[in-house]
Amino acid sequence: MVKLENSMNITMSDSIVNLDHGDPTAYEEYWRKIGDRCTVTIHGWDLMSYFSDVTNLCWFLEPELAEAIKELHSVVGNAATEDRHIVVGTGSTQLCQAAVHALATLAGGTKPVSVVAAAPYYSTYVEENTYVRSGMYKWEGDAWGFDKKGPYIELVTSPNNPDGTIRETVVNRPDDEEAKVIHDFAYYWPHYTPITRRQDHDIMLFTFSKITGHAGSRIGWALVKDKEVAKKMVEYIIVNSIGVSKESQIRTAKILKVLKETCKSESENFFEYGREMMKNRWEKLREVVKESDVFTLPKYPEAHCNYFGKSLESYPAFAWLGTKEETDLVSDLRRQKVMTRAGERCGSDKKHVRVSMLSREDVFNAFLERLANMKLTKTIDI
Repeated sequence: MVKLENSMNITMSDSIVNLDHGDPTAYEEYWRKIGDRCTVTIHGWDLMSYFSDVTNLCWFLEPELAEAIKELHSVVGNAATEDRHIVVGTGSTQLCQAAVHALATLAGGTKPVSVVAAAPYYSTYVEENTYVRSGMYKWEGDAWGFDKKGPYIELVTSPNNPDGTIRETVVNRPDDEEAKVIHDFAYYWPHYTPITRRQDHDIMLFTFSKITGHAGSRIGWALVKDKEVAKKMVEYIIVNSIGVSKESQIRTAKILKVLKETCKSESENFFEYGREMMKNRWEKLREVVKESDVFTLPKYPEAHCNYFGKSLESYPAFAWLGTKEETDLVSDLRRQKVMTRAGERCGSDKKHVRVSMLSREDVFNAFLERLANMKLTKTIDI
């Protein structure tokens, strides 16, 4: 049995450092500098109808948001948008549920469709696929050992949440028509990882919150090839929330357009800003881990980034922090008033935790200070 023992003077008094949630407040300073260029004025008589574009399959999608999404993907080069249906949702969480529902519905059959993801996986996938106790699909856990016959849906997050690795499918069933895949590309943007190719998959999910940090707007979008799948996803969202807030869509469209404009600027490029910030944080964290000789972090290979035009490292939005000894790391950190996400929730073990790298600077620095002063003390059970 191993316990972590504190030997530090806490400079932030009794404050709790919460790095459990991926609340992206780190980008607030950048948008303050941008000033009023993202400001949107909405009159009392604006946006009153349920409908946005009755000619569109996703009739509650604001046309200017659709245009902004296509333009940004074109500039960044991270995803194909041609011959795709854009489905807007209340964040990628709703879209993931809509996609699972759509694929399970179209699969037919009398038994629930299996849903899997390779561990360590995004912990919320478990909740999303078990909460409503649907008879149409069933969470089957870790994809690495999945060998059940019949239709299945594999959730692939790349870069992965929580460990930041680049992922492909792991359930090896070539040419299996019953195999369906949902690709979650929430973090496939230049400030987190090299853009090595233009992704081209049947269902690709993106979220506004992890690109720019505007989590409160609750906007995400899916790029969907198959019209019937897109239809079923729209049906799900209609039943679930009768569309998506137009105010949020208009704000998102404005910010995405400004974001696209900054890509041409040497001084205001958001992805340059975000990458430098993430690089700085990762370098500080790796230095603490190196000095401690207690903790572990994944290593990421360099790759050529098509957006920046050079070979770069990955600086994920989350750190997959582990220990060299067996311990309950989430509990040990909690004793230091540091909140993280337990590895067990991600299909892993107690010696790993997910740490958000997207907090405000003072919070992140407090975490580093507390981590630097933690030591392992072995105790022997007799």
